[in-house]
Amino acid sequence: MLPVPASPAKQTFSREEVQRVLQISARQLRSWEKQGLILERSTFSLSDLLALKTLRKLRESRVPTLQVKRAITALRQRMRNVSDPLTQLRIYSEGGRIRVDIDGGAMEPVSGQLLLNFGPAEIRKLLAFPTERGGQAQAAEQFRRRAEAELLFEKGLEMEHSGAPIAEVAAIYEHAISLDPNSTGALVNLGTIYFNTKQFEKAEANYLRAIEADANYALAHFNLGNLYDEQGQREKALEQYQLALQGNPRYADAHYNMALLYQTEGETMKAVLHWKAYLKLDSGSAWAVIARRELGKLKDATIVRGRA
Repeated sequence: MLPVPASPAKQTFSREEVQRVLQISARQLRSWEKQGLILERSTFSLSDLLALKTLRKLRESRVPTLQVKRAITALRQRMRNVSDPLTQLRIYSEGGRIRVDIDGGAMEPVSGQLLLNFGPAEIRKLLAFPTERGGQAQAAEQFRRRAEAELLFEKGLEMEHSGAPIAEVAAIYEHAISLDPNSTGALVNLGTIYFNTKQFEKAEANYLRAIEADANYALAHFNLGNLYDEQGQREKALEQYQLALQGNPRYADAHYNMALLYQTEGETMKAVLHWKAYLKLDSGSAWAVIARRELGKLKDATIVRGRA
């Protein structure tokens, strides 16, 4: 079993961590603070990261900062049950203009104009913005939880790359999954942690949950194939590698592992097929050297058998 962390998953992040996780510069962070889009502080919460991520996406879409500021001010005035639009709503750019998702529709934040064709009843509902916890509040909460889970997933990746203790990384992924049970990236990475620590049942459970959330998630199928291969369940492994290729026909590693399995089982022609497919996708790596060597062995063996 993985050790239980002594403290809960980290909820605050330094300025340097924020810059690394969101890939923004110190200058950009200070600029948003000076513009009043976020509060100036030395440490940031998950909610702060949500706001910063939205700002980053709007900046990447070349939306002027003044336009962003006007939109946020208008949303605060217009929607009584939303105190922080940057974290509670999905705000995005469409054709250089800011849009806000409201119950499946889109709205222009400054004018309040609905951008899809609704009947009078739907329009009254969308503009009512009730103070009680209604459909809009639930949708905002669901979006907030999904966005927090995505940030936690990115934080987990950054921790893995920096060599953080594995128990702490696992706790981050567990937290992401608790917020969004369909967080496929967190499910797969947590499954891989269990795989690497030989907790195969837990690894399988997480991979299967990721596949249930996204049946075409090639990485989940590939990792599950590796798990079955490790356990000697070669037929099940081949099935998962094939599903990975259905999700991503250019998945070179799936071809590589299938070639090895077929070669081990003595199915030469199938192995040759997958070695060739792999080399078309990856011809220059160290693994390609091995693939060429194994393909050469199969061809030589075929020639010898033919002469015999």
